[in-house]
Amino acid sequence: MAVNHGFHATMTAQPGKADEVVELLLNAPSLPNEDCVVFLVGRSAGNPDIVYVTEGWTSQEAHSRFFATEQAQALVAKLQPLLAGDSQYADEVPVGGKANF
Repeated sequence: MAVNHGFHATMTAQPGKADEVVELLLNAPSLPNEDCVVFLVGRSAGNPDIVYVTEGWTSQEAHSRFFATEQAQALVAKLQPLLAGDSQYADEVPVGGKANF
């Protein structure tokens, strides 16, 4: 399936809350979504409060449709109090690679 829209997000958790952020993200409703082709969550090796998310979607429209759902809005509402400030986003379209967990 082709990835035509994506981004890389950097989130800074409130001190000591990064584990909760990671858990919420790994249980995100986008994971079983067929239009979400790539969904990776990572941690900074140098700062335990920084969490990274890389997403790849079949289209920008599919991504927008998903984030308009109640499930997605509920996830965002749960994440907000765990974060220290706004997340930083960069355009990114994953083109390939490997993930084996």
